[in-house]
Amino acid sequence: MKFNNFPIGIFDSGLGGLTVFKEIRKILPYEDLIYFGDTARVPYGNKSKNTIMRYSNEIFEFLINKRVKIVIVACNTSSSLALDSLRERAIVPVFGVIGPGAKKAVRVFSGKNIAVIGTSATIKSKAYSNAINREIEHLNGDKGYINHTFKIIEQACPLFVPLVEEDFSNEEIIRNIISYYLNPIVSKKPSCIVLGCTHYPILKNFISEAMGMNVEIIDSGIETAKVVKCYLGENGMLKDRKEMGSESFFVSDGTRRLKDLGEKFLGIDIRIEDIHVVEDVSLQEVQI
Repeated sequence: MKFNNFPIGIFDSGLGGLTVFKEIRKILPYEDLIYFGDTARVPYGNKSKNTIMRYSNEIFEFLINKRVKIVIVACNTSSSLALDSLRERAIVPVFGVIGPGAKKAVRVFSGKNIAVIGTSATIKSKAYSNAINREIEHLNGDKGYINHTFKIIEQACPLFVPLVEEDFSNEEIIRNIISYYLNPIVSKKPSCIVLGCTHYPILKNFISEAMGMNVEIIDSGIETAKVVKCYLGENGMLKDRKEMGSESFFVSDGTRRLKDLGEKFLGIDIRIEDIHVVEDVSLQEVQI
């Protein structure tokens, strides 16, 4: 099989990366997609850098063995802490979700503060603030028009991932938890807020409600899908068969949650026969 007809690999710490999967499928309908959700070890956001790098490398090797043509690290925590390591040893292009989100934040910049929310590990890494500052420095070098007097407000929201992964449905409690984390941000009047975790778009309506209609919500998954499509097109890597792409899903624990979450929140029709379970450490495939 020609290399450009190989599948796209996508992985996340759990099921939040389905938001990226959805955007990739929407913008690249003919591509074959392989998704890995590390549901046995989610969340990554409260784990050490070494552990996150080890988990990310294990999944990366699994996807490479599936003969993917690119890998999308659809996990902000892995993108912030393991992306450089993966790229150093990669034999295929590797994309993270932080750079595209940061670029979008700068593009919509209106002189006000920029807010970023994410897991504790992502926020602690300063990956988004560093990426945003790099984008601004690049623009200033070209045009010199951004006055760097604003603040990048970063807020860890560690309970957001469990809300999504556990399919929590009590809207009053969801609103209370979101308000608890976001109220300090609202008072600083940002122009936009970057959803620095792929789980967070599933809570987008609640986040938008808490932030107010004048704050633009930036979904890194949407921006990443655009970057990937552009790269594949420019490098002759788009699939040349004009037929709907196939989909395979791998999880390290459980199948029903993936199907239910995908259908309920994302409108993705996931067939049980397309879901596989892999063992936690050796990542040996077992079809269910």
